[in-house]
Amino acid sequence: MEPALMFAAAAMVVIGLVGQGFEMRKIRKSITTDEQLSSKNVFVDRRNLKWYAIIGAGLILYYFGGGSRV
Repeated sequence: MEPALMFAAAAMVVIGLVGQGFEMRKIRKSITTDEQLSSKNVFVDRRNLKWYAIIGAGLILYYFGGGSRV
C-alpha cells in the first residue's frame, strides 16, 4: 500500500504545482494596473487556496506513505 500512497502523493503535488502556476498566470493577467501587481497579491489570492490544499494533501500523503524514513 505504501507505493500507492507515494504515487498518489507525487501526483497530487505535481498537479497542485502545475495548477497553481496556471492560476497565478491568470491572476497576473487579470490585474491590469502596475500598482496592484505585487507578489503578495498573487500568492494570497483566494483562487490559490484550492491548489494549496491539494499540495498540502499530497505532502501529508507522502509523510504517511513512508517518505520520511530517516
